[in-house]
Amino acid sequence: MDIARLVASRSTCLRRQVGAVIVKDKNVLTTGYNGTPSGISHCDEGGCLRDQLKVPSGERHELCRGLHAEQNAIIQAAKHGVNISGGTLYCTNAPCVICAKMLINAGLKTIVYLEGYPDDLAMELLAESGIEVTAYNPSVSEQSAEVV
Repeated sequence: MDIARLVASRSTCLRRQVGAVIVKDKNVLTTGYNGTPSGISHCDEGGCLRDQLKVPSGERHELCRGLHAEQNAIIQAAKHGVNISGGTLYCTNAPCVICAKMLINAGLKTIVYLEGYPDDLAMELLAESGIEVTAYNPSVSEQSAEVV
C-alpha cells in the first residue's frame, strides 16, 4: 500500500489524489494515478469542472477531464502487453462502478483498498463477480507480504 500512496502523490487532481498498483506473484506489474490523459492540460492548471458544476463525489464520472488510477493501471498493462489477469489491485480508494466493471473484465482476483468510496453499485458488482475485496489492514501479514 505504501507504493500506491507514493504513486498517488503524482496526481494532479484537485479533489482527491488516488494511486493504484497491480501485483501478481509478488511482482509489481503496473501503477496508475488519477489525472488527465497524456498531453491534456491538468486540472491544477485549468480548474476542476466537477467543482465548478458542484458534482458530488461518486456521481457523474463523465464530467471530469481525468482518468481514475485503476483505469490508468489497466491502460498501462495494455500499452505494455502485461497480463494482469489473476492479479491483485492495491488502491488508495475503493473503486467506482466504472473502474469496478473494468477490473472485473480485466480478470483481477483481489482488490485491497485503503479508504472507501461512495459507490454502492461498485461493491455490489464486485461481490457478484467473486472478486475478493478487502479494506487494507497493515496487521494482516499476507497483505503486507504480497509485494517483496
